[in-house]
Amino acid sequence: MKHFLTLADLTAAEMHHILNLAVRIKQEWQAGNAPTYLKDKVLGMIFQKPSLRTRVSFDVAMLQLGGNGLYLSPNEIQLGKRESVADVARVLSRYVNVLMARVFAHEDIVELAKYAGVPVINGLSDYVHPCQGMADFLTILEHKGTFQGKKLTYVGDGNNVATSLLFGATLLGMDFTIAAPQGYGLHPAVWDMGRRLAAASGARIVVTYDPLEAFVDADVIYTDTWTSMGQEAETELRRKVFPPYQVNEDKLRYAKEDVIVMHCLPAHRGEEITDAVADGPHSVLFDQAENRLHAQKAILVWCMEAD
Repeated sequence: MKHFLTLADLTAAEMHHILNLAVRIKQEWQAGNAPTYLKDKVLGMIFQKPSLRTRVSFDVAMLQLGGNGLYLSPNEIQLGKRESVADVARVLSRYVNVLMARVFAHEDIVELAKYAGVPVINGLSDYVHPCQGMADFLTILEHKGTFQGKKLTYVGDGNNVATSLLFGATLLGMDFTIAAPQGYGLHPAVWDMGRRLAAASGARIVVTYDPLEAFVDADVIYTDTWTSMGQEAETELRRKVFPPYQVNEDKLRYAKEDVIVMHCLPAHRGEEITDAVADGPHSVLFDQAENRLHAQKAILVWCMEAD
């Protein structure tokens, strides 16, 4: 059984396979073909957090692949409260063919996978956002053609999205730079994993507090909200700390002329990114959003295909 919990669990070959599968499925869809890879299969979708892209993209993915998605709201499940995570996993495994969960604590997704009798996909946890990561690297592949010799710069809070970008880039051999304020970087354990992956792929990792240094010669600039769900009490403090890390037209001048700008959305326009950049010629924000659909189709098929 194959679970999809974090990009760091994959081999480079597996990640390339999923990306190639996503490219093929997207091309088939664009050509008007509708291969029913998951005919009559059912995806159970557990949500502890609200969602636009995750819910709709997984629901539509299953529909277009010939299956069905079943939405389970926070009130219906209440993981670990109304019923233990282990029991939820055991029960739902008797009803559905694959599970996707969007949770607060990463431990919950790990426990779901431990007790489930079907593949489990991490739709988001406080540790990583691997589905977003796959959509991001699919988007980079489409716009840049390769990962080798390319520089991905992440600017802002060292959150779950940044973690998945580090893992994915170092798996694929893409250079990764992060600029975050002091005290808001990635966890040391995340760096340990990233360095191990980079040692195997030859990727280069750079950490800086200077956003302008990070922008220099970047092929990809990526940012995310300064305050993630569950951190609302820190909002005002973060609004004072993060403005130097805003992605705007002035900073883009330090990057390569053909740089692409990415954001996983939802965006707080005027904070981490300006309207001029989000809607400008370098923006691929909505390509990313679309690619959640195609990347997740590939993840679903990969989880249920035979080794």
